[in-house]
Amino acid sequence: MKTTTLSLADRDEQAAYWAMRLDGSELTAADRARLDAWIAADPANRAALAEYCQLSADLEQQMPLLEGIRDETAETPTAPHAARPSPWLRWPALAGAVLTAAAAVTLLFWVGDRPVRPETLATTVAERRSLALADGSTVELNARTSLTITMERDVRRVRLDNGEAFFAVAKDPDRPFVVETPAGEVRVTGTQFSVHADKEGNFAVTVAEGSVQAAPIAGPVVPLTARQQFTSGPDRSPATLLLSPEALDDAMAWRRGQAVFRAMPLGDALAHFARYHGRDLGAVGRAAEYKIGGTYRLDDLDGFLRDIQDAFPVRVQPDNRTGAVRVLTRD
Repeated sequence: MKTTTLSLADRDEQAAYWAMRLDGSELTAADRARLDAWIAADPANRAALAEYCQLSADLEQQMPLLEGIRDETAETPTAPHAARPSPWLRWPALAGAVLTAAAAVTLLFWVGDRPVRPETLATTVAERRSLALADGSTVELNARTSLTITMERDVRRVRLDNGEAFFAVAKDPDRPFVVETPAGEVRVTGTQFSVHADKEGNFAVTVAEGSVQAAPIAGPVVPLTARQQFTSGPDRSPATLLLSPEALDDAMAWRRGQAVFRAMPLGDALAHFARYHGRDLGAVGRAAEYKIGGTYRLDDLDGFLRDIQDAFPVRVQPDNRTGAVRVLTRD
């Protein structure tokens, strides 16, 4: 494929134009073909478009602060778009996409090559969420997960403080994608992988496609490829496993709202549901050692508890005051 290199001015003008079109109107099939061709012509074009799309979102939030500036940058204000007001249309200097406008945007919204306002996402108990990022990547959050996304000029950065997320990262060799956790970080340029982290210092990276570099906070960088899983934590030694296709599918089952157990101790299976629902669930004595197998709906905790009572000689003892559940043997 022939690569066309644009000057900074040309790239900014095209990126601002397409960001305005994406924000303010529906693209025709011909427009979409032109946009795809422009993105494919140079990897830097995708990065430039992502920045302008992010700035469009920032402008929507910052517009009240810009009312005083608008009179200085444009003689005649533009009426809002009929369907959905676009900050690009309400500030004509940006819609023109000349370098002076790009410089003004940089001055207003970037400090030290960082966006002023990172985006924070979170899920509650028994909730999953997925969304598309401005660079074309997607992220899926498991229950009880919180992360912060910061799209910088030279790096795409995610801070995952607690929980689990799956990332499908758009390829951009000049702009790495970094996931930071309290126990380590993951660095890629384009791939599909999941990361689990918790406040106790546990850290797990599972690669579905491509390759990543996992860097535990205390240890060397570990290169991983498809179907490999790295785990570390305060109570476990760092380990790298090659998963079978079935095991990889099991590890990603939460994305379908499922939990898959294969001869797993009942105590561990209950801990899996406990993390998802944010409840105190556990098994006592021999009940914790029974091995369970099967596919279960994560949202259906009551159904899981009924199933284990049918499958094993155990009884479920709930605490109506605290919501805790204990599973005990019947004898």
